[in-house]
Amino acid sequence: MHGNSIPGEEIPKLNKIGKSKIIRRNTMANQIKYCAFPDAIVLDKPEGKPVQHLLWGDWLRLKDGKQGDWFEVDARGEDGWLHKESIQDNRLLEIVFVDIGQGDGCIVSTPEDKHIVIDAGEGDNMYRFLRWRFGKFSKKFKFESFIISHPDVDHYGGFVELFEEPNIEIGVVYHSGIIERTNDVRGPFGKTQKFNRKSYLAEIIRDKSSLDSLLTKKAIGVKKYPKMLRNALDSGRVSDFIALDSDTGYLPGYEAQKDITMEILGPVPTNLGGEKKGLKTFGSAGKTKNGHSVILKLTYHNVSILLGGDLNIPAECHLLTHYTGINVPPKDADEEELLVTKARQTFQVDFAKACHHGSADFSEIFLKAVNARATVISSGDDEAHAHPRADTLGTLGKHARGRRPLIFSTELARSAKETIKRPEILRSQLREAARELHDAQNGSNEENIKKAEKKYEELLSKVDRSIAVFGAINIRTDGNQVIFAQKIEAPSDEKKKKWDIYKFLRNARTGELEYDSKH
Repeated sequence: MHGNSIPGEEIPKLNKIGKSKIIRRNTMANQIKYCAFPDAIVLDKPEGKPVQHLLWGDWLRLKDGKQGDWFEVDARGEDGWLHKESIQDNRLLEIVFVDIGQGDGCIVSTPEDKHIVIDAGEGDNMYRFLRWRFGKFSKKFKFESFIISHPDVDHYGGFVELFEEPNIEIGVVYHSGIIERTNDVRGPFGKTQKFNRKSYLAEIIRDKSSLDSLLTKKAIGVKKYPKMLRNALDSGRVSDFIALDSDTGYLPGYEAQKDITMEILGPVPTNLGGEKKGLKTFGSAGKTKNGHSVILKLTYHNVSILLGGDLNIPAECHLLTHYTGINVPPKDADEEELLVTKARQTFQVDFAKACHHGSADFSEIFLKAVNARATVISSGDDEAHAHPRADTLGTLGKHARGRRPLIFSTELARSAKETIKRPEILRSQLREAARELHDAQNGSNEENIKKAEKKYEELLSKVDRSIAVFGAINIRTDGNQVIFAQKIEAPSDEKKKKWDIYKFLRNARTGELEYDSKH
C-alpha cells in the first residue's frame, strides 16, 4: 500500500541557485488521501523537522505544494510535508475501544464512512469522544446503527446523551430483546416459560411496534433502560428498533459475501414450540441478561474480530454446546479436544474484546476456542470487582495464538497527562459559562452572545480533548495487515512520536497473520 501514485503532474524547474522550486498546481489541492502503513511523521518542509505524527489510515488533505516526491498536506490540524511513500488512496476499517471507564464501548467505522456504536459505557465519555471526533455535532450526523449488547447500565448508560443530542440521527437500534420493566409479577423481564424442565424468558421484545406497546408509564416505572428507550422512540430520530439473535444470521447490510460481514453468534434462542422462541435463564436475572449479550463476529477480508458483551460461564457453555453439539463439560480429554476443534470453526478469531471487563467468570474451553492473537479489555478504576482479574489476564495469554500474545487494556492505556486535573473547577466554570450564555441569549446584544458562546465552547473543548486522548485502543486494518495503537503518555517533543504501535503482518510462507515484534 506504499507508493500509490498521487495525482498532479510534477514540472521540475530550478531557481537561481539551482535548487528545485516548489510548483503550485490546482489539480492537487483539497484531495483527500490517507496515511500509509503503519504511520508517518509530517515534516515542516521536505527533509525538515517533525510537526505531527499520523497513524495508518488518518485522513489528510493535499494542498498545492509539491517538491520532488514530497507533497504539502494538511493533517490533523497541522500543515506540513509528507513523502509519497507515506500517502495512500484507500480508507481502512477502524475500531476504537473508547476508554469509557467501567463498562464497554466501541465505535466501528467502515471504509464506506458508515459508523456503528457498540455499547457506550455508563457516563458521558462516549458522547464526549464522539462529539470531539465528529465536529461537535454542529451539523446533522447519522450513525448507521447503535448496538446495545444487553441492559446493564455500564453498557447502555452512555447512550442517554447520544439519544438526547438533537443533531444525531440513528438508522437502527439493535438490542438483545431483553427489556426490564417495573412491577411485573411475572419477573423482571416479563413472562417465563418451562420447556423440557428448563426455564426460558418467553417475552422477547423483537420489533419497534412491540417495544412501543411495552413501554408504558407503568412498565417503565423507575427503570433507566426502558425510560431511555422510550425517550429514543419519542425523539423521532431513530428509524427502527430490532432485537438480534443467532437466528438472524448476520447484521443487516453485513451478510455473507460482503467485504465486511458481521455474524450474530448470540443470543442463541430456543424454539419453545410453534413459532415461539425463548432465551434460557442462567439462574439470576443478572447472569441471564449478561449471558444473552449480543455477540458479533466481524470479518473484513482476512481479518476477524469477536465483539461480545458480558458473557459468563453458563452462557459460554450454552454457546459451545449449541454450535458443536457436544455437552459441556466434556467427558474426557479426547472429547474436549474435539469440542475445541469444532468450536473454533465458529469462534476462532484474530482479535477479541474480552467479555465482562476481564471478569474471572469465564470458561477456559471458550477461550481456547476463541484462540485470539490479541485481546482488548475495557475496564475502569472506579469499580468494586478489581477488573481485569489477575487469573483472567494469565489465562488470556495462555490460550492465545502466537509467540507473544497481546493483551490491551483501556484502563492501563489511559493517558493521565491529558485528563482533567481539577474536574470540580471545570464543572464550576462550565456552569458559570452556561449561565452567561443563557443571559446573553435572553438579551439583544449579538456581540455578547458570540463572546459567551466562545467562552462556553472553549471550556467544553477541554472536556472533549480529555476524553479523546484517554485510554482508547485503536485497531486499523485493510483486511490483510493490522495495527493496534494507543497514545503514548509522554510523547517526545523532538520526534513528535505520540502513538505506541503494534503491527500484525502476513507471513509470506504460511499466509498467517503474525505480530511483528521488535524483539
